[in-house]
Amino acid sequence: MVEQAKPIAGCRAIPLYLSRADFSKAQHVLGTEPIFNVVPFREAKVGIIVTGTEVFTGLIEDKFIPVVRAKVEKLGCTVVGGEIQPDDRKRIADSAERMIADGADIIITTAGLSVDPDDVTRAALHDVGMSDALYGMPALPGAMSLVGKIGSVDIIGVPACAIFFKATGFDLILPRVVAGLPITRNDLADYAEGGFCLGCKSCTFPKCPFGK
Repeated sequence: MVEQAKPIAGCRAIPLYLSRADFSKAQHVLGTEPIFNVVPFREAKVGIIVTGTEVFTGLIEDKFIPVVRAKVEKLGCTVVGGEIQPDDRKRIADSAERMIADGADIIITTAGLSVDPDDVTRAALHDVGMSDALYGMPALPGAMSLVGKIGSVDIIGVPACAIFFKATGFDLILPRVVAGLPITRNDLADYAEGGFCLGCKSCTFPKCPFGK
């Protein structure tokens, strides 16, 4: 992410003198397309679905909704709803359908994305029509992250690690989704370089190597 009026790049001719011919060669290499594109964030409407029977029954206190709400609101989004559902495939699917009916542009689901038998969140989203799903990314924490679409609605699946770590794969994906940028398997693969959070005692993300 970049801030308004802040520089994002620079260039410099190292010799004290640069001939017109060399300067013209440099311009030719650059071509006619912009080197950088800065894309604005959209003011998206976000629905949050927390999954997990332990959270639903109150055995474990929900901490997902406050964490996710803070992160999306920081990017200028509005939370239009937050629901807690047990590990029940139909109830999770119904919740997603309600979020879409309420006008959500982005649905963020949390937990239920691992390999346990009762982790049915991904299956429930497929029941509602999720397509273009990409499951898993080479980033720790956040290896079990999910991105996809239900029609025009963006889907982000956030693994349970999001409540234990300040920065996860979710923080790498979220700005791109809010900006309306497509995410490909190659984009996710690129996160492998720099994809290991060092777990610093004082977190400075995004001013650190994570996801770079």
